[in-house]
Amino acid sequence: MIRLVAAIRKEFLQFLRDWLLVALVVFIYTADLIICTSALSFDVRNLKLAVYDGDRSQLSGKLVERFTASSYFGKLISVARLSELDRLLDASKADLALVIPDGFSRAAEAGRTAEVLVLLAGTNANTANAARGYAATIVGGFSRDMLLRHAAQHGITVNLPSVEPEIRIWYNPQLEFAHFMAVSMIVSAALMVGVITAAAGLVREKESGTIEQLVVTPLRSHEVIIAKAAPPFTIGMFALVPSLWIARAFGVPLAGNLSFFIIASAIALSAFLAIGFFIGTLAKNLQQALLLAFFVLFPLLFLSGTISPIESAPAVIQWLSLFSPVRYYMEIALGILLKGVGIDVLWPQLTALSGTGLVLGAWSVARLRKQFYM
Repeated sequence: MIRLVAAIRKEFLQFLRDWLLVALVVFIYTADLIICTSALSFDVRNLKLAVYDGDRSQLSGKLVERFTASSYFGKLISVARLSELDRLLDASKADLALVIPDGFSRAAEAGRTAEVLVLLAGTNANTANAARGYAATIVGGFSRDMLLRHAAQHGITVNLPSVEPEIRIWYNPQLEFAHFMAVSMIVSAALMVGVITAAAGLVREKESGTIEQLVVTPLRSHEVIIAKAAPPFTIGMFALVPSLWIARAFGVPLAGNLSFFIIASAIALSAFLAIGFFIGTLAKNLQQALLLAFFVLFPLLFLSGTISPIESAPAVIQWLSLFSPVRYYMEIALGILLKGVGIDVLWPQLTALSGTGLVLGAWSVARLRKQFYM
């Protein structure tokens, strides 16, 4: 224990002297969380709508009003010629265009099908899909109202069958994407801090030539890992506290047991540090370590539910994500911070997170022993 404590003290002194690395850890857990949560959103609102009204009737005006009255559409651009729609869509000045042809109101009043054309800019598939859904809902509702009004004008009472859903949204009633994003950024911060700091710390010893001095000390390979992991682990756990305050400021309910979340975060951060140490044993310099780190970080982030649902990925990717500790940490974070569930529900994820952490830790120690102690 004496030699381990001495090694940990040495690593803390060395880590704290590198103020830029400490600032990076704090930045990722605080400022980066604020920026990304504020800026990143998959909510599709304030769409730019271009309208060509060739009918210029009272009925076509009411249809346009249905679009502008919706909170999903912001800027309305009226054009006098169809050719202007091409220019607006090409220049990305419009997200979709509504074309109401001449004779629209006459066809509706005569009881015939009145057609309109909706043009969508499909460069962003997520925006285009949302805009298509909004447009279909608005036009469908307008068509239903027009049918009832047409029947009433002819003295026909129509009782159309309908289903009225009673929707209740749990955990996030306002459907604020920032709630999910804040939790996702906490998970991402732990991953980035763990991988980058661990890899950089080990490679720095190689570049300075002090790794051989560590090897010839009485320290064993697992003690070197523990000593190297102590500073980033401690700073990362302390930085977790302000990140939870920031998440609360964005409206995340923090509904569950925070002590359980801190324990899960400690296990997850240990697993991420193990990944970083493994990268550090492979890289010969800091440049290689950073390139390898990013090569690992992005697949782990994008394929573990931090950005998009795992269920939407191909079956092979879903199977591969079972080996990722990020997936289990993300599920635990969402369960505790948003749903308010405890270990009685999340024990499978906690067990899987602990198991992957132990495997990664053993793998890193074995790699370090093979490279420097044999």
